[in-house]
Amino acid sequence: MSGVRLIKVESIDDGQRLDRWLKKNVPELPYALAQKLIRKGAIKIDGKKAKTDSRLNEGQEVRLPPMEDKADMPKPKMVITQDDVAYIRSMIIYDDGDVVALNKPGDIASQGGGGIDRHIDGLLELLEDRKGRRPRLIHRLDRETSGVLLCARSNEAVRQLGANFRDRHAKKTYWAILVPAPDEQEGTINAPLAKAKGPHKDRMQVDEGEDSKHAITDFVVVERAAKKAAFVAFMPHTGRTHQIRVHAADILGCPILNDGKYGGAEAHLEGIDLSPRLHLHARRLVVWHPAEKKLLDLRAPLPPELDRTWKELGFDPAAGDAVVDAAFKRKD
Repeated sequence: MSGVRLIKVESIDDGQRLDRWLKKNVPELPYALAQKLIRKGAIKIDGKKAKTDSRLNEGQEVRLPPMEDKADMPKPKMVITQDDVAYIRSMIIYDDGDVVALNKPGDIASQGGGGIDRHIDGLLELLEDRKGRRPRLIHRLDRETSGVLLCARSNEAVRQLGANFRDRHAKKTYWAILVPAPDEQEGTINAPLAKAKGPHKDRMQVDEGEDSKHAITDFVVVERAAKKAAFVAFMPHTGRTHQIRVHAADILGCPILNDGKYGGAEAHLEGIDLSPRLHLHARRLVVWHPAEKKLLDLRAPLPPELDRTWKELGFDPAAGDAVVDAAFKRKD
């Protein structure tokens, strides 16, 4: 038996649900057992009994009761097929041995938990190197969001890249199509977010209450299709859950195309045959390489289904990076 464990919540996990946090940080703890321990009040946050959907804050301490040693515990594992080898390798856009970047599709979760039994994290063992090192996720993307997903193999790379995200030194750019087009050409959204309560507790909302977390997003319109839609680039300074989606819908008044959760019926374009998926793509990540001491500028091409939409609306993906670079220069 292992003794009581106390684990401090890192800033990269700020706002994470407890059940998902356990899946990431205590992978040897089976989901069913975690639920049982939570129901019994055996898992605590800062000394208070936790709930499955509790949201964690940076600096909090999670207490885990004595459990069986890892070697004796059941190890639920994702079923992997031969097709998965080609699938995960097709996502690689950068791999230098230590650092790995993937172009995640928009139909697969970054991690498991909450009934998700197929995810990127479970496929990363297929990218194990000759030293037996498998890549580990540095950050996450929502299931519906495609684009750059950063991983690392060495412990030092994981530590340093994690610090880059924690200290907000990583520059992230997302591409989206908004409906309708916003009135503003560019700007900064500073609107705190908190988890909604009641029937919509699976959503985030703009909230200036005590439980809210500050959330800041720069945006710039790349191109417009009259007033009906716009190709917009977002550069978030913070990484709150659904941050871009909420800021687009609630502050700009222009939800991301096909984001029914935050835009309802207004988030759709009628009369055009487009992909039904959320039109949000993590286009670019600029981060400091931990070993080579240089900036990595990682870019993920639009997946085919989004590329078709961009072209259908007359937008040029090649214009996106130049407009963002010009926007950054104006801010500097």
